[in-house]
Amino acid sequence: MNHFSQRPLGQTGLCVSALGLGTVKLGRNQGVKYPSAFELPSDEAAAELIRLANDCGINLIDTAPAYGTSEERLGKLLGAGARNWVICSKTGEEFENGQSRFDFSAAHTRKSVERSLKRLNRDWLDLVLVHSNGEDVDIIENSGAFDALAQLKQQGLIRAFGMSTKTVEGGLLAARESDCVMVTYNPQHTLEQPVLDECQRLGKGVFLKKALASGHLSGDDADPVQHCLDFAFAHPAVTSAIVGTINRHHLRDNIAKAKHSLSGA
Repeated sequence: MNHFSQRPLGQTGLCVSALGLGTVKLGRNQGVKYPSAFELPSDEAAAELIRLANDCGINLIDTAPAYGTSEERLGKLLGAGARNWVICSKTGEEFENGQSRFDFSAAHTRKSVERSLKRLNRDWLDLVLVHSNGEDVDIIENSGAFDALAQLKQQGLIRAFGMSTKTVEGGLLAARESDCVMVTYNPQHTLEQPVLDECQRLGKGVFLKKALASGHLSGDDADPVQHCLDFAFAHPAVTSAIVGTINRHHLRDNIAKAKHSLSGA
């Protein structure tokens, strides 16, 4: 099967596929903003999905402590093959008893990363993003999270760090102060384009979240998924679009359409 060519993630030395596999749905089905309810997949179904993604050239997995049991499940499902993947996890948001809470302190950041390493069964993490609550600038400037991540990077426990942002100001600051920014960007949400422009100027990595609007796609286009992916990859700053699905047919479709977008066809 025709694979994705891997793209450099800014200046990190990491290379990733243009589509990343988001894994919220492997570990959490409470308090999520998807159009319809879903059951968490069995280990067998999850392993099959991961194998399909890898067979099709995807090498990037996105997870987080706030995604319920996602990290722990990935640690078991990937096993010795984990080294074939670029794994992006997060810190700052915890999801417990159906509620999110946030802690961006340096102490929690270090503890969170160490816990992710244990859950994912890794000696280091490729990328850790701060899971923002919307107060991006305050987190970067005052919480200690970025300082802790910079120390963890220096110690070799993570290779790169950044932020999953919610504001333009925070995205611009994260672009200047870290390795990678994850932004919301789709045809219905273009507000954060200045962050992409700044990342391009600085040579920093860009991950897109909600590239398919979390499944809330407009019916105005004949093929809304193709339209969204064409839109995503038209901006040269975009390294990867993170798309979460537990449906193998959707995954195959997303992969085919992403390749179509990238081919300029």
